Amino acid sequence: MAQWLQTPPGQCLLAWEQAQLDLAVADLFGFHALQMGLPQLQALRANRMPDRWVACGTFGAEGMEGGDETLAGVACVNEEGGQRPMRLTSLCCAPEALPFADQSLDLVVLPHTLERAEDPHRSLAEVDRVLRPEGRVVILGLNPVSLWGLRQRLGHGARWMGLCRHRPLYLPAAQERIGYWRLRDWLRLLNFELEVGRMGCYRAPLSTERWLARYAWMERVGAHWWPVLGAAYFIVAVKRVRGMRLVGLERSSRAPAPVAASATVVGRLPAGRSVGCAGRHPSAHKLEGKE
Repeated sequence: MAQWLQTPPGQCLLAWEQAQLDLAVADLFGFHALQMGLPQLQALRANRMPDRWVACGTFGAEGMEGGDETLAGVACVNEEGGQRPMRLTSLCCAPEALPFADQSLDLVVLPHTLERAEDPHRSLAEVDRVLRPEGRVVILGLNPVSLWGLRQRLGHGARWMGLCRHRPLYLPAAQERIGYWRLRDWLRLLNFELEVGRMGCYRAPLSTERWLARYAWMERVGAHWWPVLGAAYFIVAVKRVRGMRLVGLERSSRAPAPVAASATVVGRLPAGRSVGCAGRHPSAHKLEGKE
């Protein structure tokens, strides 16, 4: 995936996804945010939560060996509209077993995480476990029902018939391509409410930057005439808990970071910070039953 993102189609996809993320996470408030995988995408740079992590699993460790050097260019937007360097902590953990206490995170971003995870169902259930009520999950993925997905299937068919055996496929390899509507059903079963759902990258599946630029007009036309056939989808969902409602935030000192001792911390922590066991997690919200 990291190598494919350096290609012209990968850069086109990365630019669209970065624009969607910057717009979606800028006004999400809380204390703790997590990006699971794909450090090449700066998913949390526009967010203002004090504690942010970028985690890699067995599928995403190729971009994390550099430790702090990998995150050196990450910046976030400040209140004046400018940018300032953002200190992130990098973790090594699997998406099926996140090292966080129950209901301890306010935001989880999954950039192409489910389609590369060994067990996407369990990974999504793990996100449900660590998210607080009214917390949000942001999911990005490649749509199998698209022009890009069609070219990928044709490439697989040509390889199966012995044609173009040594020619690389158009899209990177994945454990499973999860469709947009299928993923919405999974979220509904976990009591997530869809807040944002859109698609992008409607242009033809071409391999050169010149031809991709020529077909940029398809972005505007595709969003109007075939909106469900975008090459990528972007979803923001809110965790709802039945029988409970949010009544306010506790005006106390900032809650400690809920990182468990089982996680392997790769990046350096800011001065004066330490990572402890998450046997007890902070509760930043007061919940009151409707009954």
